[in-house]
Amino acid sequence: MSAVKLPKAPTAEPSVTSRTSHARRLRGLGIAVAGLAAAILLSVLVGSHPIGPAEVWHALTTPDGSVTDLVVLDLRIPRTVAGAVVGVGLGVSGALIQGLTRNPLGDPGILGVDAGAALFVAIGVVLGARTPVQYLPFAFVGALLVTAAVYLIGSAGRGGADPVRLTLAGVALAAVLSGITTAMMLLDPVTFNTLRGWNAGSFVERGYDVVLPALPFVVAGVVIALYSARSLNALALGDDLASSLGSRLASTRVLSIVAITLLAGAATAIAGPIGFVGLMVPHIARWIVGPDQRWIIAYSTLIAPTVLLGSDVIGRVILWPSDVPVGIVTAFVGAPVLIHLVRRAKASAL
Repeated sequence: MSAVKLPKAPTAEPSVTSRTSHARRLRGLGIAVAGLAAAILLSVLVGSHPIGPAEVWHALTTPDGSVTDLVVLDLRIPRTVAGAVVGVGLGVSGALIQGLTRNPLGDPGILGVDAGAALFVAIGVVLGARTPVQYLPFAFVGALLVTAAVYLIGSAGRGGADPVRLTLAGVALAAVLSGITTAMMLLDPVTFNTLRGWNAGSFVERGYDVVLPALPFVVAGVVIALYSARSLNALALGDDLASSLGSRLASTRVLSIVAITLLAGAATAIAGPIGFVGLMVPHIARWIVGPDQRWIIAYSTLIAPTVLLGSDVIGRVILWPSDVPVGIVTAFVGAPVLIHLVRRAKASAL
């Protein structure tokens, strides 16, 4: 008589693997926090006016009105805060756009947010706006209106909104609005000179008066993004399967659009259009943690400001004592890094 084969007892391998992966992600999160802290420190210390750690500590604890204290308190720290807030807005909005549209090349520009903000800032300049504080409401209104228009255009017809229609609507509307903005700048020298620095993406003269009004919108956008992350994970499996799993596709897309508008609109309003950060950072996060949107969003909130602050520091010293706008630096830094990352199947897969 042949021996009866008993079924093998289930092994603990999957749970061990899951715990190992979770621990690795937490360790990576700690490294990302340390990297962000280092970028913040460098942003305060490095510039056309070199400052040592002792001088920074003196400015923070016992300021006496010296030039160094003024540089630290009125220029470097507000600029660093602006860079961190803009980085969070661009990184998380980029992760949401890539998850929503299932497009690995998605970034805030793909839904027309940058183009809408730039057009309305140009309109604001024509109406008399001359400072970043005055640009803020125009940029935000432009981002809100254009993103809403893209969603309405992309959801028209049968089947409602889908990633392909949203992407096509965003690209088409962004091209039209960019052409209008360029025409306005060429026809009006005042508009051209005023917007020249803002269009390059910069943190110069971005103080608390610009950052604080936009900060609540960034915080709200991050909260909505984290709330929508689980549904975006289901959406990545396809509309039919996501619906069968109980996901509400329409509400997920609406919430994602709202979060993208708040995050990218606020970031663009503060610093102007900055490319590659929203495109590159989610790929870096996905390479480290895999396709889980919850972890991608968490990592993006740390990696994006680190990349942006690091790029800003490079811009301060690369042509010292001149200041290169951070938007130009991110293009040079981001392009080769992105090319390297998208060549990896794990990084580029959505």
